[in-house]
Amino acid sequence: MLPAALVMIFVAVAPMVTVLNYSFHDIFTLDDVFWVGTEWYETIVSSPRFWSSLGRSAAFSSLVLMIQLPLGIGIALMLRRARPRAANLMLMCLAIPLVVPTNMVAGLWLALLRPEGLGGQALTLFNLTLDYKFTAAHTWGLILVVDTWHWLGLVVILAYAGLSSISPAYYQAAAIDSASRLAVFRWIELPQISGALWIVLLLRLVDSFMIYTEVMTINAGGPRDATTFLSLQLGEEIKGFSYGSAAARAMVNFLFVLTLVWVFVKLRQSKDSAGSKVT
Repeated sequence: MLPAALVMIFVAVAPMVTVLNYSFHDIFTLDDVFWVGTEWYETIVSSPRFWSSLGRSAAFSSLVLMIQLPLGIGIALMLRRARPRAANLMLMCLAIPLVVPTNMVAGLWLALLRPEGLGGQALTLFNLTLDYKFTAAHTWGLILVVDTWHWLGLVVILAYAGLSSISPAYYQAAAIDSASRLAVFRWIELPQISGALWIVLLLRLVDSFMIYTEVMTINAGGPRDATTFLSLQLGEEIKGFSYGSAAARAMVNFLFVLTLVWVFVKLRQSKDSAGSKVT
């Protein structure tokens, strides 16, 4: 454990302590650092814009989970019934977006949606309009589509792996009992993929809560702050060279993420405890 602990101290603990120290100072240059105590934190938590951004971040993460988890599970169930070669080919196609660099994802979609792009031509053909620059609903929709395209493969692959590990004997027993398709999913398939789903839930919850690059590229938090999430406010502080305020905002964001992870772990532990008691 010692090498792993040393690596964690170097890559995680030391930077965090540095950021925490900066959050109590007003920093002009490395030579002009002034102690301000909790002033930055008080300013952040008393700002209505901060709480609005927190609400938008929570809403976005909720929509991501409500869209991607059911859709990914549904696709995995369909692939489970497909021919092995077709299923493998589809999984490879779904895995391609996962290897696309994050800073290129939004740019690819914006290029696709240009009037001369395939997406733009399709919208023109069906007489549809995508005004993501000035219509908040369109901006939210585009961001959700881009994020789903990028990460849906992760949900499908992990869910499909869990489904593939189910013994055929379970399905044979369900067929003998004339169990419905819903009952098979509820009592056989869902418990088998629950472990993978918990991992996906945690990864997508944390990642979507701190989304930045895609939102910044698509509309930079607009229109009229409609897509200004917590991560974008932090980016504004950093670009404005307000490092003390940015450090405090980073620590606040970290505490929110840490709280989400803690709740996730507690829910997982309670579920495992309930399952062991039933067993």
